[in-house]
Amino acid sequence: MTTQTLGLEQNLYDYLLSISLREPEVLTQLRQETAQYPVGRMQIAPEQGQFLALLVQLLGARKTLDIGVFTGYSSLVVALALPKDGKVVACDISEEFTAIARRYWQQAGVASKIQLHIAPALDTLDWLLATGEAETFDFAFIDADKRNYDAYYERSLQLVRPGGLITIDNVLWSGRVANPQVQDNRTKRMRAFNQKLHQDDRVNLSVIAIADGLTLALKK
Repeated sequence: MTTQTLGLEQNLYDYLLSISLREPEVLTQLRQETAQYPVGRMQIAPEQGQFLALLVQLLGARKTLDIGVFTGYSSLVVALALPKDGKVVACDISEEFTAIARRYWQQAGVASKIQLHIAPALDTLDWLLATGEAETFDFAFIDADKRNYDAYYERSLQLVRPGGLITIDNVLWSGRVANPQVQDNRTKRMRAFNQKLHQDDRVNLSVIAIADGLTLALKK
């Protein structure tokens, strides 16, 4: 996991931000607060957040999924990009970190757009499917526990409409997926997941080398 794009020297990364990033102050404040936590590296990179917002706008999205909230950056950046009647269904299990998220959603004036479910994400996704929400979402962002990535992807594929977009974080896994000497279970699961999506003809696919690697899967 990384809070900035892999493989860029610091001066080039700083330059990239200087010519691209248009981060609202509320998002900057959230990033700075999150960085104070030992697990702050779980925070997505600001250039990645801005890219997600642009994708949401390009899709004309109104209803989105956020699987893995942490302190709320991804849900906040997407909510800010949605129209006034837009909706983010957010899934997480942490009361502690989502309390930070709620505070910033409120500060940014988008709390009414975000519906937070504190429960295992698979339970929430299965509930959405059981209550008739299949193919009603325009966009999904997956950034939660890696052991369930495949299950999150399969549920998202059912929940997103044809022409909708599923985005998946950390697919380059700090470069470990490309190192054959790394054989821990999480890395092997990520390799298998990446290979599955490469062969999945239900979607059009592209992997972007932004932050820790972002897969874009457009449902056919």
